[in-house]
Amino acid sequence: MSVGSGRLYLAVAVSGVRRYATYRVATAAGVFTNTVFGVILVYTYLALWDQRPQLGGYDQAQAVTYVWLGQALLSTLAIGGGGFEDELMERIRTGDVAIDLYRPADLQLWWLAADLGRAVFQLVARGILPFVFGALVFDAALPSDAGTWAAFLVAVFLAMLVGFGIRYLVALSTFWLLDGAGMTQLAWLLGFFCSGMLLPLNVFPGVLGEIVRALPWSSLLQAPADILLGRAGPWSTFAFQAAWAVVLLAAGRLLQSAATRRVVVQGG
Repeated sequence: MSVGSGRLYLAVAVSGVRRYATYRVATAAGVFTNTVFGVILVYTYLALWDQRPQLGGYDQAQAVTYVWLGQALLSTLAIGGGGFEDELMERIRTGDVAIDLYRPADLQLWWLAADLGRAVFQLVARGILPFVFGALVFDAALPSDAGTWAAFLVAVFLAMLVGFGIRYLVALSTFWLLDGAGMTQLAWLLGFFCSGMLLPLNVFPGVLGEIVRALPWSSLLQAPADILLGRAGPWSTFAFQAAWAVVLLAAGRLLQSAATRRVVVQGG
């Protein structure tokens, strides 16, 4: 990638931040909603952990921290939607994606840069306040050393790449399905269940637990949580996340190439 291309994608990322920063009322409403749902989930978790202490290897303070981490990363990683995929799907459906393909920029890198800008804004504007609220109001387990926080942020960045890789594949399926609503809903369900958004993946028993922890969705929430809570070493976690990021981005590149040929054939 040349310096000029790097500046282009950096500008796209900054534009993504500015775009979402204009929706101030929606952002404030999102902070309030995440906080309210966080409180509800905390009391649900506390009731569950009262009956099953050390469930999944977590004590109550760690379980509370996990809840607020999930609320902070829900919009950041677009696990429940709200990312770039709906817009890209619509552009594919209407044929406007043909214009995107004529730009002097790579389609995948363009949307990746835009989504990273969105994710950074959502983390800062919508994720930090609920997390801080939860840490102040409830008994949370937070690391005291800066190294753990730094490793956690690296894991969050890798989670952004994995999340984009999954959603990019879902969006590109519209080239063949024409209507991506079904794939989007399936991705949301898998995202909530397999990322640990409903319950920590450590809680899942036996073979099911091993399977969900090996899937790419575990990179989204469970992996950063493991680092923040001291449940896993950073380097092994980074390697797991980076491997899935490479696989998914490469798969997206291959599917993009196939989709581009499809556009050329259909469009003449």
